[in-house]
Amino acid sequence: MSAIKQAAAPEQPLAVGRITSVYGVKGWVKIYSHTDPIEGIFKYSHWWLKTRTGWQAIELSQGRLQGRGLVAAVKGYTDRDLVKEICGMDIYIEAQDLPDLDEGDYYWSQLEGLKVITEEGILLGKVAQMMETGANDVLVVRACEGSLDREERLIPYVPDMYVLNVDLKQEQMLVNWDPEF
Repeated sequence: MSAIKQAAAPEQPLAVGRITSVYGVKGWVKIYSHTDPIEGIFKYSHWWLKTRTGWQAIELSQGRLQGRGLVAAVKGYTDRDLVKEICGMDIYIEAQDLPDLDEGDYYWSQLEGLKVITEEGILLGKVAQMMETGANDVLVVRACEGSLDREERLIPYVPDMYVLNVDLKQEQMLVNWDPEF
């Protein structure tokens, strides 16, 4: 018998992690988190899972660091066999549940999809995704309709050096970047 229940879809789902595998025999799971710090995923007690049959709402009952990873208990899941049905699923929250950021700070999800335009007005493409490299985040810019060429570009996300302006309303960012790179 399944413990998860059908639910209305979240308005703006945002992936914050993944349930990777079963942990122990009492229905706990291992969690991979996209949040920084990783245990920040536990600030959101209501999670959404996208299943083959639609959106499922689940509720976190406990969560903790375990070694170098995370483990969690989900309400309604009390044994190893039952919890297997949600392993491998991405964890979503409502984007509106994210804390407000300081002026000039952005969530990756806000940057993904923005057009990337050079100071000279050349459209390089759109931000397809973000990567963390340790030194700084990197914009993965892929070609889009009207872009200069079909090249993929990796542009360091360094405000005031390479990223000059982010305009969420216009859905674009201005960069100081040589199109030949």
